[in-house]
Formats: sequence, C-alpha cells, structure tokens
Amino acid sequence: ECPLCLLPQPPEAFPSLASCTHRSCWACLQQYLRLAVSESRVPVSCPHCPAALLPADVHRLLPEPALRDKYEEFLLRRLLVADPGTRWCPAPDCSYAVFAHGCAECPRLTCGREGCGTEFCYHCRQPWHPDGPCAPMPEVPSLATPTAQLAQPEELAHGEALAQAEAEDIKVCPRCSAFIMKINDGSCNRMNCTVCGCLFCWLCLREISDVHFLSPSGCTFWGKRPWSRTRRILWQLGMVLGAPMVISLAAGVAVPVITIGIPIYMGRKVLAGGPGSRRSSLSGCQQCLSVTSSVLLSLFVSPIITALTVGVGVPLMLTYVYGTVVLSLCR
Repeated sequence: ECPLCLLPQPPEAFPSLASCTHRSCWACLQQYLRLAVSESRVPVSCPHCPAALLPADVHRLLPEPALRDKYEEFLLRRLLVADPGTRWCPAPDCSYAVFAHGCAECPRLTCGREGCGTEFCYHCRQPWHPDGPCAPMPEVPSLATPTAQLAQPEELAHGEALAQAEAEDIKVCPRCSAFIMKINDGSCNRMNCTVCGCLFCWLCLREISDVHFLSPSGCTFWGKRPWSRTRRILWQLGMVLGAPMVISLAAGVAVPVITIGIPIYMGRKVLAGGPGSRRSSLSGCQQCLSVTSSVLLSLFVSPIITALTVGVGVPLMLTYVYGTVVLSLCR
C-alpha cells in the first residue's frame, strides 16, 4: 500500500530512492515532484523525511523535460544566490549571473550575456552611475505621499492599516533579499528561506542558530512582536534573582522523580509485556524474578542517571543565567 495515496500497488510500482529507505508509488512521487519544482522548493526533500532527493532520482522520476530543466535551473540559482560574490544583471528579462569576486574596488560590471552587455554597479546592483555615489533604493510609494493626501480621512486610515498589515506579512530574506510572505498571526517565527536556505528570525530579520530564541534577545518562538526593552530587562533581572531558587526547586524535584521513577517504569514495562512477548511463556516465579531483577538493576542505574542529569544540567543553567543573561544586562 502506498503511504501517500493509500492504494494497493504491485511491488514494481515503488521506485527505490538513494537518499533514504522510504517508498511511495510512481504516480504519487511524480505528482509530488511536479508540485515541488513548480513552487521552486529545490532541493526537493523526501515526502516522508527531511532527506534531500538526489538529482539522479529526480531526473529518473520526472517525465517532463521542461520540469527537469527547471529543477536544474533552480538548483543552480540557489547555489549562486548563496554565493556572496555573485551579482545578477538588473536589465529586464535578463537573468544572467556575473561572478564578481574581488570587484569591490572596481565596481563597474558588465553582463556577459550575448545581446545584453548591461553595465551595473557591484555595490548597489543598479545600472552603472559614473557621475555619483550609489543612490539609495527608491521607496515604494505609500499613502503618505502628497497625492495620497487628497483621499478622504476614512479611506486614508483604512489604506494605512492595509499597508501596515502588508508590510508585516511580507519581509525580505536577510541573505538573498527574496520576498517571503507569512501571516502575522503570532505563529512560529523560525523561518527558512526556500531560495538560499537561510535560517532567520521573522521578528528581528537576522540569521540565527537554533538557540536564538533561548538567548535574551527579546525574540520569542511564537508572537507577533519582540519584547520591549523594559519587559526584556525585567525578565532578565527576574532570571538573575530567581535562578538559585528555581534551579534548586527543579533539582529537588528531579532527583526523587528520576531515582524512583525509573525503577517503577522498568518494572511496569517488564510486567506489561504483550501476549506475543517472551514473558507470556514464563511461569509465575520466572515472571516475578524477571520483574524483580529489572527493578533492582534500575535501582543501581537510576542514581547514576540522576547524578549525571543534575551534575550537568545545573552548571549549564547557572552558566547561562550568570553568563549570557548578565552580559546582556550589562550591554
């Protein structure tokens, strides 16, 4: 049975993938690849896990030559976008890339595409301007322009609200400047650009690591806006002052829970073996001996696990509170 369409299929209908062991039928994989390539979600991951499909598998599964060419183009574009020395020709209908490594001191670039030859600037990526410095990017006309002041107050307020909502829903990737849309409903703020693969925070628009939301930056994993400076300082002061009591309470709860909980869990797990397990063929004395031995073994192991948990966890939490948080307060 195919796990995607839930239809029974013969074994030869399930192609093998070099990146993982998951299997789906030909029709489902082809439709999945068509949608992924059409939406420029390249590299394409397995429909069941994050493993990226190899280009050889994608070419073998995609029947349309046009989609295979798109897949290759998207792969190349993603590689070039991630390269800091690559510049794209700003001419209309020209998607030519120029390798401009080491051109910062001589910023005049020329597109090498046949029939184009557009000259543009390395720094601002706009058409070449020999008579002056780089001009700032033109702002999008807003409702605050003089022509917009002729509108009625109600229309103006409504338009400003819509413009602000659109500005909050559409932002640019901090690495490749691709436009990314997200409904500003307080959902997850950990964003991954599908063009260059940049992992960034939706609130502060900075490239981040997995511990960004644990740092005292004011950005939260969920929420529409980062914390204010006052709230952030109060939270950090509360962590510094209340850390000893909270950590002691957590350690005091964790020690008996781990020490007593592991033997109880192991005993119940051995006792609750299913009818097809090895326990069902044992006699009453053998079952009792098996449960007793597992509980006694857990009683010897659980203090070691408790000591490791407390001995490693408490210093890590103290280092974070009195290292990272205190440094943030000092700044």
